[in-house]
Amino acid sequence: MTPRLRAAARSAVAAAIAGRLLRHAAPDLPEMSGPGRERLRYTVDWAGPVGADMPDERAVQAACGLMQVHGRATGGPLPLAVDYASVVAGVLAAQGATALRIARARGLDLREVRTSVAQGALLAVVQYLAAETARDTSGSPEPDSPHPPSAGPDALLTGGLATLETSDDARVEVETLDPLAWREFWARLGVAPLLAGRGWLPFQQRFATADCPLPDELRQAARRRTLVELRAAAHHTGVSLLAVGSDPAPAVRPAAWCLTPGPALVPEARSHPDTGVPGPRPAVPVSGAVLPLTGLRVVESTRRVQGPLAGHILRMLGAEVVRIEPPGGDPMRWLPPLAGDCSARFSALNAGKPVVEADLTAAQGRETVRALAAEADVFLHNWAPGKAARLGLDAYDLLHGRPALVYAWASGFGDAFGDRPPLGTDYLAQVHSGLAAAVRPADQPPAPSLMTLTDVLGGLVCAQGVLAALAARETTGRGYRVDSSLVSAAALVPRPARRVRWTRLDRPLPTADGHLCLGPDARARPETVLRLLDRAGPTTTEDLAARFARRTTEEWTARLAEAGLTATPVLTDLTALAHDPAFRAAVAPPGPVTGHARPYAPWEFA
Repeated sequence: MTPRLRAAARSAVAAAIAGRLLRHAAPDLPEMSGPGRERLRYTVDWAGPVGADMPDERAVQAACGLMQVHGRATGGPLPLAVDYASVVAGVLAAQGATALRIARARGLDLREVRTSVAQGALLAVVQYLAAETARDTSGSPEPDSPHPPSAGPDALLTGGLATLETSDDARVEVETLDPLAWREFWARLGVAPLLAGRGWLPFQQRFATADCPLPDELRQAARRRTLVELRAAAHHTGVSLLAVGSDPAPAVRPAAWCLTPGPALVPEARSHPDTGVPGPRPAVPVSGAVLPLTGLRVVESTRRVQGPLAGHILRMLGAEVVRIEPPGGDPMRWLPPLAGDCSARFSALNAGKPVVEADLTAAQGRETVRALAAEADVFLHNWAPGKAARLGLDAYDLLHGRPALVYAWASGFGDAFGDRPPLGTDYLAQVHSGLAAAVRPADQPPAPSLMTLTDVLGGLVCAQGVLAALAARETTGRGYRVDSSLVSAAALVPRPARRVRWTRLDRPLPTADGHLCLGPDARARPETVLRLLDRAGPTTTEDLAARFARRTTEEWTARLAEAGLTATPVLTDLTALAHDPAFRAAVAPPGPVTGHARPYAPWEFA
């Protein structure tokens, strides 16, 4: 693909997602109306700064590591059967465009923003990239190992998904963060505590490793019970359980986020110099490079992925982000592998955020939060439902002391389950939203991807809701409450009415030294691909795997190119991203500060 064609290539899905979100967040973009107002532009293409041809979603997933991480639990690289990277890029484009509106309203001379599907994919694997490129000096076992040493030498472990099957052919996903509840759940299924304990570590580490090598005895115990019996065991032990359906359609289609205006106009609002509309006017540095949110402050009390990623996005857009952590620090800081003295995965989402420690169970700690929020533009949390009200730190409480505040809550299920929701974690959100069925082709049983799809997308959607509220604040002068959820984020992902069916050409083809993903033209012209094989005579697509394994990835890429077909080598080692010249402008190599590779900010502003 020539540079001109590559520059012209656009992801229709990314453009549709960006347009949908901007209709809610910034309806006057990409063109700002009114006398003297200049046109603001956003662009989202396939490759962005990555120096490689990427003609479609499948090529991006192959080159940027999504196939590798998603397929890790099922034995090899596998595409996501949805346009996930394009959806991420669409949200990034909407974020950039909304940030442009905020910047212009604040007097910053920014007019254009660019992002790409490849940059969206790299952001989606940020934690896995950090872990696999970290220089671990802790001496702790690396949790990406398929057989964690602490599981015990006599434990029968097999890599795979966490999805369980029942005797009546149901498939279920369970979730708990409590090791005692986990042990009691399996005790009710007749599993000895020691054996159940051997499954706890891989079960919890699946969020980090995208693999779940449970002892096979646990899977067998589940297969001996009915769905009703598993539901009863879960109910009595406090374990969350959802049945995995085969319908890819979302169970609910909530708005990506909900904005609720604060009770009153901000008293200190000053009029916009162009429109005369009241709005907060934060001080902005007048010299040096600035980003759209430069001069704004975010205070976050978050954990795991969804909330920290939302803060990470706002920090990359220029805001100062202050973390509130419990006394002694967030326990996630010490999960191996370590990069220096901090968990690489934790660092990937939280580096650059100053920390204030506060015990939220004590009055003094809660007062610390109120004091920080009183001087902030945004307060962000992903606490469990009801916790904010119990602490006296709900939107009403903090907006009373800071009317200009944007108060954001990133939840798991919103109000989809009333006041007794299951645990709001990624895999249960995939199940409830239908994404667990949509991400796999019809010849595979439905199951969530163990890549944290909704955690990442949920963090991005939360950040975009915050940007929408900040943009509205510039116009109305009000503070806002922003509500988003993992389920509302998952509903953004387009999917067909029925699960997709793939041929052998739709899957990565093993070569002599790796895997190759055929491009859209090759997948559409199987007869041309078959003619390239070495042996004359009739050949079916089912024979392709053995035939492609006779030549290297480079040889096949060249042969396909001679026939006018494209193909993309499948990345199976994320550490290669830090050294590949094609990714030099998109991925920062391990450095003295972070100790791990990381994607650069996924926007270019001008």
